[in-house]
Formats: sequence, structure tokens, C-alpha cells
Amino acid sequence: MRILIVEDETRIAGLIADVLKSEGYVAEIATDGEEGWEKGGTELYAAAILDIGLPRLDGISVLRNWRKEGIDFPVMLLSAKSSWNERVEGIDAGADDYMVKPFQMEELLARLRALLRRNSKQKMTVLSAGDLQLDLRQMRISVQGLPVKVTPLEFRLLSFLLHHKGEIVPQSTLAENIYFRDQEPDSNAIEVLVGRLRRKLGTDLIETRRGFGYMIPEDAA
Repeated sequence: MRILIVEDETRIAGLIADVLKSEGYVAEIATDGEEGWEKGGTELYAAAILDIGLPRLDGISVLRNWRKEGIDFPVMLLSAKSSWNERVEGIDAGADDYMVKPFQMEELLARLRALLRRNSKQKMTVLSAGDLQLDLRQMRISVQGLPVKVTPLEFRLLSFLLHHKGEIVPQSTLAENIYFRDQEPDSNAIEVLVGRLRRKLGTDLIETRRGFGYMIPEDAA
């Protein structure tokens, strides 16, 4: 599942992204309100973690804009303030949950899982390409109904490509979204991961576009 993090404090955004990735989510970061508004309005996310105190456009305004545009994914607000009137304003704007900084990452994960469970009937939890299925809730991959064992890195890479099905994804983008911030993968790390997935899933699933990146075609069989 893709989770959007809209947070201008890079340390906090990075920590949240690392925790989400360790749980198998695909985490993407926007560092100001306008970027977050645009990403949330043009790309598919299962949920968003949205800070209120953002540059360029505050989080409450971002949330109101999303709701006016009919964007209904669950949104968890983050704030450095604990005032009740700000919480009320956030909930009235369409927030599904609210956390005050500082917070424990374990609680954030638990609340996020609860939001996703409540919203699961309206969201896609299984991604597919031909005979391949990737179950985001069970963290499982199968081909023709038979389970395929993959590493967490392989799962995150395949999940990201399936979320961007039909799009060419550069190696640098893949690396940014599947590795933790303190990891420095080798220059050929993505190529090696793709090679391992091809051996497990078949050589035709992931296409290489030389000089551009990788993709899973819309009509992948």
C-alpha cells in the first residue's frame, strides 16, 4: 500500500518513512503543502499522514482541498500543538485521526492500521499482473495461485512497480522508495533485485527500458 507523508521536518518524515517501509508499505514524502496537495490529488494512495504546520500551504487547507475534490483516502493529522480547537478544526475538515508530536512510532503504526482496516472495503488490497498477485494485507505473492517466497526488498520493489503499472520507473526512484535512509545500496543493487525477481516470477513481467528504468506493462501477462 502507498502511504503519502506530508511533513516539512525531514528527520521526522524520514523516520516515519523508514518505519512504514519496514512494515511493507510504500512511503512517499512531500515536504510542503502545495506538493502534498498535488501528490494527493493526482496519485493513488491508501492513506496520508499530514502535518498541520506546513510551508506554502497549511495542512488543514490541504485536507479541505482534498475533500472538496472528492479525495477520500484516510488522513491522519500531525501537530505540535495539543489544543482541542485545532483537533476540532481538523476533524471538521475531514481528518480521520489526529496525533500530537512527539509520538511513539508504534502508536502511529497501530492507528494507521486501524484506519486502513476501516477503509479496506473501498481500497484495492490485491495488485495483479497476469497470473501474478501481490496481497498487500497478507504480504504475500503468488503466481497461478502458488506462493512465491521473496525478501522484503523484493516485495517492496515489486509493490512499487505494480502501483506504477504502465509507467517507467527510474532506478533512482526505486532505490529512494525501497531502501532505508541510512542504507547506501551498490550502484547495481536494483538490477540485482530485478534479476532475482525475474528468476522467481518469469522473465517477461518486468521490462527494462535502457537508459530510463523498469516497468510492468499495463497488459502484462
